[in-house]
Amino acid sequence: MQGTVFNIERTSLYDGPGVRTVVFLKGCPLRCAWCHNPEGLLHTPQIMYNADRCIGCGACAEVCKNGAHNGQGFDRALCTACGMCARECCSGALSLAGEIMSEEQIIAVLRRDVRVFAASGGGLTVSGGEPLYQADFAISLATAAHAEGIHVCVETSGYGSTDKLAALAKVTDLFLFDCKLTEPQAFRTWCGGELQVVLRNLELLERHGAQIILRCPIIPAVNDTAAHIAGVAAWARTYSCIREIHIQPYHRLGIPKSAQLGQSPMMQAQPLDPTTVADLAQQLHALCGKKVTVN
Repeated sequence: MQGTVFNIERTSLYDGPGVRTVVFLKGCPLRCAWCHNPEGLLHTPQIMYNADRCIGCGACAEVCKNGAHNGQGFDRALCTACGMCARECCSGALSLAGEIMSEEQIIAVLRRDVRVFAASGGGLTVSGGEPLYQADFAISLATAAHAEGIHVCVETSGYGSTDKLAALAKVTDLFLFDCKLTEPQAFRTWCGGELQVVLRNLELLERHGAQIILRCPIIPAVNDTAAHIAGVAAWARTYSCIREIHIQPYHRLGIPKSAQLGQSPMMQAQPLDPTTVADLAQQLHALCGKKVTVN
């Protein structure tokens, strides 16, 4: 089986236990205002263009069959994301976000790190985008990794088919499950979806006895409030499958990538003071009694 992958990150220390290889699948049904991987939103490949790195060598124009590179910059409307320009670019101004890969190709990458996985308690983490957007491929990849004796984590917003998630749960050792917002209207406003979908899938994982680390992005002026922390604590108390909570402070890494994709500007808040984040983490622990870590 094949899927669309926009990045493979080896030796990650923040996407599950131990040292992990993270496979980022392309495509996501949500549109969170603070998304830090905007290149993962669309399912199809895209060209990223960093004008500051362009040296004007003209190599891209020579190979582009559609005239998207014409000496006046990059005309995205003419681009078919074939990737030829990115392969010829020597300055890093152009890159292709999205590549069709088979599970066999990815397993070959994972095999290079099996000793590291064994020594550290690490393994494969399937991320995105949203893995449930390419659910069949995520299930196939997780199944193949398990056949190799590799521990599997899945990072998910919980936004997708309940039936597919049930199948994925059978071949997943640990879910890193997002808690973006706990109030339905706020979730609709800031993420573009219905919170009930997330809660339905969280309840399914509870019934399946899944292991979950709840991941909570803390976004200035969106959910950095006592009310949100109380809502997260309520989830943690309600669902026994949640074994601990990771607080993830807002950062601005998605802003330049959004510009390179030619997308509308994302929210550009200032990151929270570390002391404020630490205080919120302490409040959360006091309310739910579960381990809370700031990543």
